[in-house]
Amino acid sequence: MINPPEVAILGVARAKWQPRYVNDELKKRLIVPLALSYDHRAIDGAEAARFLAGLAEQLEDVRYLAL
Repeated sequence: MINPPEVAILGVARAKWQPRYVNDELKKRLIVPLALSYDHRAIDGAEAARFLAGLAEQLEDVRYLAL
């Protein structure tokens, strides 16, 4: 639930090791579930999707974590 004057809230769940295919090979990957709730009157769905994609990209690249 989003409380005014907030327009979005990001949920981050506990990371878990799960099997995933990487280049046609099954490997263990650390998966961090993310959930974004937002007010559609203030934020466009495409912009929210770009935000989550960018956040995932930064979390996957350790160079961003050092900044």
